[in-house]
Amino acid sequence: MVHLILLAAEQKGPQAPFWYSMMPVFLILLLGYFLLMRPVQKQEQQRRQMVATLKKNDKIVNSGGIIGVVESIKDNEDEIVLRGGLRILKSSVVRILRDDEKEKDKE
Repeated sequence: MVHLILLAAEQKGPQAPFWYSMMPVFLILLLGYFLLMRPVQKQEQQRRQMVATLKKNDKIVNSGGIIGVVESIKDNEDEIVLRGGLRILKSSVVRILRDDEKEKDKE
């Protein structure tokens, strides 16, 4: 009788492949990429495009909250000179205030 129990315990059914057990981990990583990483990459790409379209006399806001008008752009030094001589890095530009936004600020 004991021999039959041991024999039944030793006989296992076919085991699933290794990747079956790893499937939930892969799905969580994939979901995390699309929920966390991808939006950040898209936002950074949009910010880079925005900075690339900067030109003289654009009104900008930087990450420190400084609002200024672009006097010149130094591409080789990666900096922007605002009116009044203030120099900031291109990477600190958060927003470009367009004409419609300027009108809202006046109200």
